Order: sequence, then C-alpha cells, then structure tokens
Amino acid sequence: MDIEQFRKAGYAAIDAICDYHASIPSRDVVPSVAPGYLRAALPTAAPEHGEDWATIAQDYQDLVVPGLTRWQHPKFFAYFPTSGNFESILGELYAASASNPGFNWLASPACTELEAVMMDWSAKLLGLSAAFLNEGGVGGGVMMTSASDSSLTAITAARTRYIRHIARTSNVDIGALDAAHPGTDSSADGSPHRAVPQPLIYTTTQTHSIGLKAGLVLNLAVRALPVYAEDQYALRGDTLRKALEEDERAGRGVCVLIATIGTTSSGAVDNVKEIAEVAKDYPHLWIHIDAAWAGMAFSCPELRPLGYLDEINACEGVRSFCVNFHKWGLVAWDASTLWVRDRKELTDVLDVTPEFLRTKEGDAGTVIDYRNWHLGLGRRFRSLKLWFVLRSYGVEGFRAHIRKCIALNSLFAALIEESPIFELVTAPSFALSVFRLIPGSKGETLSESKGKDREAGAEAALNALNRAFHTALSARTDILLTQTTLDGTFCLRFAVGSQRSEEVDVKWAFGVAEEVGKGVLAGLDAAAAHGANV
Repeated sequence: MDIEQFRKAGYAAIDAICDYHASIPSRDVVPSVAPGYLRAALPTAAPEHGEDWATIAQDYQDLVVPGLTRWQHPKFFAYFPTSGNFESILGELYAASASNPGFNWLASPACTELEAVMMDWSAKLLGLSAAFLNEGGVGGGVMMTSASDSSLTAITAARTRYIRHIARTSNVDIGALDAAHPGTDSSADGSPHRAVPQPLIYTTTQTHSIGLKAGLVLNLAVRALPVYAEDQYALRGDTLRKALEEDERAGRGVCVLIATIGTTSSGAVDNVKEIAEVAKDYPHLWIHIDAAWAGMAFSCPELRPLGYLDEINACEGVRSFCVNFHKWGLVAWDASTLWVRDRKELTDVLDVTPEFLRTKEGDAGTVIDYRNWHLGLGRRFRSLKLWFVLRSYGVEGFRAHIRKCIALNSLFAALIEESPIFELVTAPSFALSVFRLIPGSKGETLSESKGKDREAGAEAALNALNRAFHTALSARTDILLTQTTLDGTFCLRFAVGSQRSEEVDVKWAFGVAEEVGKGVLAGLDAAAAHGANV
C-alpha cells in the first residue's frame, strides 16, 4: 500500500468507524455468536499471496464487527466502563503512524516528554500532591497497560524496599533476594548472616485479583484481610494492625498493602485515614493505592473526601497510586497511570542498562528513561491520546462526565430502593450499585417470607433465586450486567460509565431488570404452588 492508497483506505476506514459508532445504540450490547465462530469462518493459514485491501476491509465488517461486545453501548452496565471516544481514536491513529518503542528518551524525545507532562497534568486534575509530580524531580508518574501491570511494578519495588529495610536493621543476607545489590556471606565481625524471609502481600477479601496474581509472579504469599458488611466492605485500621502484630509475632514480614478506592465487587473504599495511622508504626510498609476505577472521581473536588485524598497525599506510607484513564476517564484502552512518591524506588530495582541502551542524556541524568520505571522495555505512545482528551474536554468537561455518571447511578439506586422486589446489598458507591432480587415484602429475607424457616437454607435459596435472575437477564443481548458475591451473598452489579448513557437508558435498564425479576419470582411462586398441591 503506497501513500495514496493509504489515504483512500484511511478515508474509508474513518467513514466505517463513524458508521459503526452511529449504529451502536441500535445494535445489541452482546454479540449473538457462538464460541469458535470466527475460526470456522477463516482459512486455516495465511494466504500465499497478498489480497486486495477492499476485500480485507469488508471481511472486517462481515466477520469481526458482528463478534464485538459493545462496551461503549448506552446499555452496557457491566464490569466497569472502558472509554473509546473519537479523540482517543485519533490519538491511537497518530501514535501508530509514528510507531516507535519509546524505551528511552532518545528513542523519541516527544514520547517521553509528553508522557512526563501529561502525568503531571493528570495528577493535578486528580488533586494528587506535588510529591507525585514529575516536575519535582523526586516522585513522578508513568503510563502502563493496566492496573495489574502498575500494581506488579509497585509490589516489585515494595519487596526490595522491605528487604533493604531489614538489611539496615538486622544482620541478614540479602544476596539471594537482591541480586542487584548482593550481600556477603558474613558480617564484618565474621558472624553468619541469617536469610531474609520472603515478605507477605496484604490484600483484603474484596481486593482485585491483581494482588493474587502479583503473588504468583513474585513468589510471595498473599494474606487477604477480612472486611465486613457493616463497614461497607472497607478495610479498617484495627483489622490491619491486628494482622501486622500477628505476623510480626510469627516472624513474618509484610512488604506491601494494596488499599483500594472503589473495589470491583462493591465499590468499597478502604479507610485510608485509619490505615495511615497504623502505617506510622510500620514505616517499612508500602501502601499501594489501587484506584483503577473510582480514582477518576478525584477530578471533582467535592468527591475527594469520599476517597480520603487528603490522607493519601499526607501519608508517607502511601508510596504509589494507580488509576486507569481507560475505564471512567474518557481515554481509549489502554491507559493505566501509576504515580510514585520516589522514582528511585522504581529505578533502583528496575534499571538494567546494557551498553547498547546507553545514551549521553541518560548517563547525564538529565532525562527520564521510562523503561526503568516498569517491567518491560519497549512501550507505546499512550500519552498522545491522553493529551488529546484532556485538551478536548478540559477539566470542567471531564468533571461533567464524572458527575453525570454518578447522577445516573443515583437514579438507578433510587429506583431499586423504591421497588418491592429489589434491595441494595450495600450502599451505592460513586457510579456503581449492587443489588439483588428478593421475594415477599420489602425488607424480608427468604426465610421470613416462608415463615422463618432456617437462615442458612434461606440464604442459599435466595442466592439460587438471584443466580436464576442473573441467568435470565444474561440471556438477553440488549443489556449487560455482571454478578459478584459479597460475604456469600450473590448479587448483581450495575455500573454506569458510558458517555452515551442517559436517564432514559437507566430507566429502561431498571424496567428490564424488573420485568425479568418478576418473571423469575412468578416461576418461584408457581413452583411453590405445585409443591403445595403435591
């Protein structure tokens, strides 16, 4: 394809993309395809000779588009949103046109410098303190693929920081665990060192799976601390302190706590105020804030206290903070952002610079080489789409999007509370509500509606009812919600985040849930009547 052929194909592609987006509201949310549909439609090997571009482009429309789940659909209320606006699409296009790996400043100065500036713009948008800004030269931010990558990077640094803390305070051998800074076989007085035990990762029972995955990758044990419904599933300081004291008595160290602002299951916000108080007594503990979804709410000053932003900024134990702009933040996948209070805590662990990667700017320390801030080498030019979005929307436009989504979720939550067949399982969180179907009068449990039978059996029956409700709702292709379990309670999640969602879509979604729920309850009543007759 030459330049003129690309120009023509590019115009056609933009037209097709516009037509697709214009058609999204009239399409189903979930594709009606069966597993393996695409393999059956494609040849078993690549063609021996090149094919005409028009044929390739048409096959994309005919074969791929029908299999897309439409995350930008106004009736997509599952998982958490993933943005895909036109500014981001154009940013991806421009970034791809200048394809380069961006592993150091010299690889493409614009890539590094725009990212450093955009991370500062974003930090200021969210209200993060100056300690996290690149412009300060101590802390700073970097863009990655996902919150999982960001967390894994932070935990890698946390492990090494903990090991070095132990080395400074005890007579230990860190050689096996810190290859970059090997220890010796004996101390200065000739006494043998003792080995450093692998430290623990602390999560909660509601933390995203990133904690467990990081444990698998780094060969670290993970301890999930309990959280409770009466605390709206937030980690409390007393629980953290008790666990730290238990592990300390048992000779186990803890290198990192993943504290969440907006858990996936319920939108819970861990109590960072109490966590920060505990952290004062454990200066070696690295607190990583996973705000992948709800961190976007910090763009609105009135919402910052709900996520303990002041405490996050003030607590020296909070060494890293992550949020995904590709979720609620209007930027197309992928755009995870990680800030650290001290960049050296990353670069001291992750800086591997063979001769062929050295540059005079890097040797002089006058530039950022982002490859030393994460696990990979090459990296994408993600900051371009972030730049486009922030300039196009502006701070107020960005805030308006966040506030609109929260208002729509408040509408849905109010409809649930007014309904005789639904109840909220926990308090709504920002743009997320968790609810379930209930039989009988409002506020009754299944056991109460059946004459106060056995509580355990009643809860199991109620869970079975809601699984049937979720199955029936999932059979539809015009709406998508997802499920979760909170303390053994099976329930459904309703997450608002699409730019296209409006009040009419939320009311429609509630109407669908109500229709399906009534159908499931009618089936339950019919089964009960049949059993009574038998």
